[in-house]
Amino acid sequence: MRGTKYLLQNASASIFPGQKVGIIGRNGCGKSTLFAAIKGEIAAELGNISIPRGYKISSVSQQTPSLDISALEYVKQGDKDVMELLAQKQRAYDQNDGEKIALIEDKLGIAGAWTIDSRAKILLHGLGFADNQMGKAVKEFSGGWRMRLNLAQALIYQSDALLLDEPTNHLDLDTIIFLENYLKNYEGTILCISHDRDFLDTFCSHIMHFESEHLVMYTGNYSEYEKLRAQRIKNEKANRKREEATLAHMQDFVDRFRFKASKAKQAQSMLKAIDRLKLTAVTQEESPYHIHFNDPERTVDIIADLKELDAGYDDNNVILNKINLMLIAGDRIGLLGKNGQGKSTLIKTLCGVLKPVHGTVTLGKGIKIGYFAQHELDQLSGQMSALDHIRAIDPNAKEKDIRTFLGSFSFSGDKATARVETMSGGEQARLALALVSYQKPNLLLLDEPTNHLDLDMREALSLALSSYKGALILVSHDRHLLESIADKLWLIDDGKCSVFDGDLNDYQNFLNQKNKEYKDALNSDLDKENGKVAISMSNEAKNQSYKSKEQKKLEAQKRQALRPLKLEIEKLEKNMEKLKKEIAAIDEQLADPAFYQSNKEKVEELSIHRSDLCGELDENELEWLTKQEEFENAMNEN
Repeated sequence: MRGTKYLLQNASASIFPGQKVGIIGRNGCGKSTLFAAIKGEIAAELGNISIPRGYKISSVSQQTPSLDISALEYVKQGDKDVMELLAQKQRAYDQNDGEKIALIEDKLGIAGAWTIDSRAKILLHGLGFADNQMGKAVKEFSGGWRMRLNLAQALIYQSDALLLDEPTNHLDLDTIIFLENYLKNYEGTILCISHDRDFLDTFCSHIMHFESEHLVMYTGNYSEYEKLRAQRIKNEKANRKREEATLAHMQDFVDRFRFKASKAKQAQSMLKAIDRLKLTAVTQEESPYHIHFNDPERTVDIIADLKELDAGYDDNNVILNKINLMLIAGDRIGLLGKNGQGKSTLIKTLCGVLKPVHGTVTLGKGIKIGYFAQHELDQLSGQMSALDHIRAIDPNAKEKDIRTFLGSFSFSGDKATARVETMSGGEQARLALALVSYQKPNLLLLDEPTNHLDLDMREALSLALSSYKGALILVSHDRHLLESIADKLWLIDDGKCSVFDGDLNDYQNFLNQKNKEYKDALNSDLDKENGKVAISMSNEAKNQSYKSKEQKKLEAQKRQALRPLKLEIEKLEKNMEKLKKEIAAIDEQLADPAFYQSNKEKVEELSIHRSDLCGELDENELEWLTKQEEFENAMNEN
């Protein structure tokens, strides 16, 4: 519950190891509250949430302290296992405990301590940080960039499960594509709240939908969910139709015979049966949003002509150079490029918020621009209602006409007179879009219009923009919206803006290649470091070749004496491999939802057996480390 409102009642769902679950539902239905319950931050009123003991869960922190440490060091702190081992190693050094230091060094290697720098750099680069930003102090970054640092911290931890709450909010398309690739390769369990259908399509194996205070699980990605849900609604309607026909037949019998003595008993029985009959509830399928963008009052052939345009803030801060592009009637442009490259700068220059530094922007005669940006939400007055905001634009408009218009944006009845300060982020974004539409622009400039919007509202926006007859430029990380609306793509990269020759799949390949080149460069640097070690080892091997025959004979005798220990180590290694295969086989069974339905008793038995196997594996690994260290120490003795 939140306050007096139930978000979930008698809701059940099972998520199995390795599943990647997209969690969807309208704003305010309880998705984030469910995450808080899973993390133990709030308690359920009834029922329970069961999580395996020792399960390592990673989630994105909502707070980022103003720290002096670098972005790189901050991200590395997210790998809690490595950080704990490093702390243990320091304590062992303080105690001068050589045996413990050697054991911890082995564990650090297994935990990935020797690759943590490159892993952190790859994450930061993929999330949009330039190399020269990685050494900057955390406190120097804005709130949006700090959230990216928190995301990187959550991803670097080698966890069993990952909880992501709207991870694509305020990310650009470039970083979303990187995140998708990362999540596709993540080996653990994922629970991801998102309103981005294309994002969910790329990596999800299941969809969990919040429906009428219950949780409904669907197998497959978002596209599969849509098909399965449509079929379910179709079946529910058919069942409901049959049930209503049966009910009508029963009621007709009661109406005809309840007052006839010979049939009264049967009529009373039929009445009781009617009371017990529960009709199938048909899942709500209609979107509550039916928005519409008014047609422009006039059309213009040439919307905007950009010649030799340098865009930015002044001569010392030019963001974009030498742009030569033309926007004509009917153009529907999708603007691509990383955050910070200049997408918003170009849009602000087009609508006159920024003046050209050099060159010209010539707008067609009679151009009326409708500009939506996230900061526009801050311009809404908290004390005013949706009705008041329209009146401020058009004082002479009749209230009936205003209400009819606002109704198309789902501000009907009391919602039209509710103060903005009581609205959710999604409702405020919807109102800002309504204000843009009311002015009947012939050029729409939309900078990330889908932030704060749920899936239903995003779909309604897509349909509304599809029928809009003016020109538009759209900046969005929502690929479904871009693919539905844009028929041309412009790319901003390295201070230039040009037509992108390809579609969004080509753009994804372009980004993947850039990320691969960066990763290869990092790995090359790492190989060079390892090469120095290899050269050192090679020289050592060369020196060993000059040993006397007597020395070689002594070493052979030593190896023979250690043969029993070596056999024990090999036996442990074989047993560890066997245990890992058994655990993997059980995990494969437990990952099959059908197995849970038909073998509930076997599930519990397998879970207990798996726990025993994991315990045995831990003991084997510890014994292997001890004997391996004993063997190596004996071999190194003079």
